[in-house]
Amino acid sequence: MLSLARAPLFTLLLLISTGLLAEGFWPRQALVPGGIAVLEVPQRSEAPPHVYFNDRRVYTAQKEGRWYAWVGIPLNQKAGQTQALWRTRDGDLPLAFEVGDYPYEEQHLDVDFRYVELSEEDLARVRRETPELRGAMDEFRPVRVRLPGEVTKPLEGRHSSPFGLRRVFNGEPRNPHSGLDIAAPMDSPIVAAFPGRVVAKNHYFFNGKTLVIDHGMGMTSMYCHMNAFADLKIGDEVEAGQLIGKVGTTGRSTGPHLHWTMSLNGARVDPELFLPEN
Repeated sequence: MLSLARAPLFTLLLLISTGLLAEGFWPRQALVPGGIAVLEVPQRSEAPPHVYFNDRRVYTAQKEGRWYAWVGIPLNQKAGQTQALWRTRDGDLPLAFEVGDYPYEEQHLDVDFRYVELSEEDLARVRRETPELRGAMDEFRPVRVRLPGEVTKPLEGRHSSPFGLRRVFNGEPRNPHSGLDIAAPMDSPIVAAFPGRVVAKNHYFFNGKTLVIDHGMGMTSMYCHMNAFADLKIGDEVEAGQLIGKVGTTGRSTGPHLHWTMSLNGARVDPELFLPEN
């Protein structure tokens, strides 16, 4: 039998069978937009179940011999009853749950006018960059990474702006805040929250210097506004806690901080749900 202690990370990435990779990190549930629904899937085989939500495949994990789906709930999800679908040989079976009201407040910020009223050149740049970022964050890759028992917080600092805020820049409403902002001094070290593979690394218009890590099965993390990258390239594998960059204020930013995003099945979810409860 393969020894996980000796197995290189790339081998773990390719282990689709979950018998060796069950048990480990577990997120907290929050049945609200931007939250996570942790749903039991009544499948008793060792093969991972296929679960879908809004036509996107969902992360599944095993705990104490039972399978669960970690359903990322989009920020634009309407309150009320909804369901994920468990795909079986006999057809799709519903996994129902109820989503509560949008719980987040409004935030007003003043930023460089350039980032609110875009020039034609900047708008063209954003249109080029958006598919690249969405592809990195939202694509489902059927690889399963062994997650440690706890997340590694990517940066120690003050939580300066929570997830989900309805944002107003220079008086103009914009998309809700899709991550957690952690303020820290310039060039403070930023580390990977979980093991995985680098799938995007670039200087984007809004996000500044940004790195995206794929953790397999539709879970990704994104780290924005960095001042500098670590010596990494797309395709590199990283361990939890490995240095990936330094705090900066690149892109649409009001000061040195990390914007940390977590995504499940293409939905941006609250990174606080991956941290130990206070």
